[in-house]
Amino acid sequence: MKFIDRLKDPDHPSVAIIGMGYVGLPLALEFIRGGCTVTGIDVDPEKPRLLAEGKSYLKHIPSERIAEAVATGRLHATTDFSSMKESDAVIICVPTPLGRSREPDLSYVTGTGSEVARYLQPGQLVVLESTTYPGTTREQLVPILEESGLKAGVDFHVAFSPEREDPGNRHFTTRTIPKLVGALTPEGEEAARTVYSCAVDRVVTVSSPEVAEMAKITENTYRAVNIALVNELKMLATRMGVDIWEVIGAASTKPFGYTPFYPGPGLGGHCIPIDPFYLTWKAHQFEMPTRFIELAGEINTAMPDFVVSMITRALNDRRRSVKGSRILILGMAYKPDIDDIRETPALKVMDGLLELGAEVDYNDPYVAGIGRTRQTSRRPVSVELTEESLSRYDCAVIITDHSSYDYQWIVDNSSLVVDTRNACSGVKNGREKIVKA
Repeated sequence: MKFIDRLKDPDHPSVAIIGMGYVGLPLALEFIRGGCTVTGIDVDPEKPRLLAEGKSYLKHIPSERIAEAVATGRLHATTDFSSMKESDAVIICVPTPLGRSREPDLSYVTGTGSEVARYLQPGQLVVLESTTYPGTTREQLVPILEESGLKAGVDFHVAFSPEREDPGNRHFTTRTIPKLVGALTPEGEEAARTVYSCAVDRVVTVSSPEVAEMAKITENTYRAVNIALVNELKMLATRMGVDIWEVIGAASTKPFGYTPFYPGPGLGGHCIPIDPFYLTWKAHQFEMPTRFIELAGEINTAMPDFVVSMITRALNDRRRSVKGSRILILGMAYKPDIDDIRETPALKVMDGLLELGAEVDYNDPYVAGIGRTRQTSRRPVSVELTEESLSRYDCAVIITDHSSYDYQWIVDNSSLVVDTRNACSGVKNGREKIVKA
């Protein structure tokens, strides 16, 4: 069955989105804004419950947007996969983490694929959005979907369209970021273009799922490699007694041939710390070592340890041992002004300090609590930030530079501040307390 023959409303296709997290929920809201009906499917029953009540569970998406979507009558959230049967398109937005040995973990993709196969209907479009290595859609997902008895590219359509979400970005949104699409067939390409045109301003088609998969992983590897370069330069500059932030500012005055990247305590989020390892794993199947990419991964992975060493040195310069010191981490999210702690370097810094015998707490206005870390069985919660509480710590460590923090106030009320983000660059008084890391 052709996709166009299945459409109930050619102008407003109905869409099922599996995985209503940082990727699926913003996409669902844009489809609804475009006049489509959306069935949001998630295995976590709490998400459908909150959505039905018009409440958001993501900091950067206000509850007002959810309530408006619910009021249209075009948002239905459920844990029931069978509800996808009535949709024109099924979009898979599930995690693709790394395993213990940094190998790709496609269990969420394959498990979801099996559920989709149970309810797959002739003429439907299935799109994978989860970031992965080239070949996943064709080699892993398609055989699972064909267990339905239907033939991909004949009875139903398949495409890969990488998510390009950047939570908290004030300049680009789900709608304004161009959408890449690579399908198995020209008909699948047209089906995907038809669907996504309801939610995004520009759909960019490529010749195959593999090209789209490779494009996404190239985008994130590019960032990872350049961040690794500037992280290594930061470690060198620190030894040389040179301010890397001033260096970057100076280099940025060149109007051509240079793009600034900025160092930090390590990479966080679901994409950049993970995607290069997907690519290197796939490269090994072709007996090709990707030394450049792997080295970048090693440098970025080591940055939390560098921060711990800088904290240790800063305390030592003040005749304090890290063992027994009280340390407060400021910012647990992986980037400013969001509540996402996936792969956050803050947890790795916390574990490193705990391993050395420090007493570690954290404050984050957007992260009320976290799970157990490797080094403790307790479940830390965000402590209140007051003049009195700050004064009790031997060191405050800025991991995430939330815009809500008053950095002058933090420096004024702390005995020592280790700044991994250059957040205190505008501080006037108390600069002798600040150590850049």
